[in-house]
This record gives sequence, structure tokens and C-alpha cells, in this order.
Amino acid sequence: MSEIEPNIPANLKHIAIIMDGNGRWAQKRGKKRVMGHKAGMERAREMAEYCGEQGISVLTLFAFSSENWKRPQDEVSFLMDLFATSLKNESKKLHKNNVKLVVIGDKAGFDKRLQKAIDNAEELTKDNHGLLLQIAANYGGHWDITQAANQCLMDGIGKITEDDISKRLVTADVTDVDLMIRTGGEQRISNFLLWQTAYSELYFSDALWPDFDSKELEVAISDFAKRQRRFGQTGEQIG
Repeated sequence: MSEIEPNIPANLKHIAIIMDGNGRWAQKRGKKRVMGHKAGMERAREMAEYCGEQGISVLTLFAFSSENWKRPQDEVSFLMDLFATSLKNESKKLHKNNVKLVVIGDKAGFDKRLQKAIDNAEELTKDNHGLLLQIAANYGGHWDITQAANQCLMDGIGKITEDDISKRLVTADVTDVDLMIRTGGEQRISNFLLWQTAYSELYFSDALWPDFDSKELEVAISDFAKRQRRFGQTGEQIG
């Protein structure tokens, strides 16, 4: 953890992170790509601890996209096993630290073992009121908006409004993202929380995810604090 006492802006409630660069981190060290994912899991734990300690309300981590199924089968299998094991091992620690864990995404796409691990972790932490940790797995922004629209149709809504969609997203009861971070040097959002990031501040880091520690996060937060969020208004209106 950083020894610097950070100054968390009052308007920073929800941080979302695209955790990119695990495979490249491992390959640079002559290791298999899957070892990067293991190292990345350790970094995710640090980020959750940091955000909980600093009073961030919501942390959403992009763990596995709906497009990631296209990756090599051995890597996908490793990720699924790592996810299930981590849920089992980490849920008690999260619960002890008053963290509420929610997995957002199409959970029906996972096998029964993983679905049970998700259900158990969510059930254990459901009444906690500290950090809300959202893990986006088998998630895609297009899928999220589409399933919300379909829910509107099933609910018999004739003319669908923005509010109707918002209430049916998998993040329906959660504040929109204030700061979206992507590690690994790429500068795109890769179908992540498309609706929820409409007015997010974007921050791109060259650090590969396993190297993105709490000090790197503080740099991103400091950058966020310098920005003026106008939400369509002029700078003069914001003051």
C-alpha cells in the first residue's frame, strides 16, 4: 500500500477498471500468459483493499468480457478455474472487511460449479455496507443494453425511455462510473459499461495490470481531481 495520504475528491464515488496487460506482463518475464492472470488477481485484491480504505463507494473490475471466450481454450479454462477458486478463497475476507460482492454479466454462460461459487459469495456478502465490488464477468455493454431493452418489452412498456433502460441494466441501483481506468497502454473501452460511462472521465495507463499498484491509482485519482466535469454545461456554469 502507498504511504501517501491521498486526497479523494468528493465527486469520486465509482471507479471502473479495465484490467489489461496480464498476458503481456507474463510473456515479458518468459512465463506463460496464465501466470499473468494469477498476478493480476493479486493486484485486484490490492485495489479492492485500497478503495475500501479510502471510502470509494463502488469499484467495478472488468475480469472477463463476452468476447474473451474466443481466446485459447487452455487460457479460458485457467481463467474459469482461477475465478472459482478466488471467489471461494476471497469471499470470507471480503465479508470480514464489510465488502459487498456482486458479479455482473451473463452468469448463465458459466458452468454449474462457477455459478454456485458466485451465488455463495454474493449470498455471504449481500448485507455488507462498505465497498461495493462489482466483478464484470461474461459481460459486454451491448449485451447489457440489449437485455435491458428486452426486459422493457417483456414488462409491456410501449415507448421506452432512458430511465426504463437504466432501471434494467445489471447496475440498475448503482451510481454511474465517475472514473474509468484502462491499463496496458490501449486506449479504448472495449464494450465495457457503455451506458454507465457516458460522462465518465477516462484515464489510460501504460502500466500493465500486474504493475498497476495503489501509487498508480493515486496518480489516476489526482488526474481526475484536476478535471472539470461539465455534463453538457459550460465551464462558466459549473463555476
